[in-house]
Amino acid sequence: MIQITSTIAIGEDEIEESFIRSPGPGGQNVNKVASAVQLRFDLARNTTLPGDVKARLIGLAGSRMTREGTLILTAHGHRSQERNRQEALEKLIDLIRRATIAPATRYKTKPTFGSKKRRLESKGRRSKIKQLRSSTRDD
Repeated sequence: MIQITSTIAIGEDEIEESFIRSPGPGGQNVNKVASAVQLRFDLARNTTLPGDVKARLIGLAGSRMTREGTLILTAHGHRSQERNRQEALEKLIDLIRRATIAPATRYKTKPTFGSKKRRLESKGRRSKIKQLRSSTRDD
């Protein structure tokens, strides 16, 4: 089990790793060794995450989420496969932790007396300017 928060954990069997050739550093090995990691987390079949966390995770994942509901994370910043595996797992944990934070609810507030007064004064000033621009009539 991979512990995300004190109440949320995901099973290691829910994560699928595949190794691909890395576009990053690697010297002569870059064309021979598959050191980059592509981590897949099937969010659609996951049962341990609460529904609201799943919804926020989908929003945070953006283009990394497939239509089938799979989250795909890629790590290729290091030369070693093991360090890339750790980085991909850290990315997943960080993303899920960010999804657990519920956004603050916004409460409707009325404008203050001062802000209403300033708004009406500025409208009055604009009105006066426009009146002065208009042509005067000769009787």
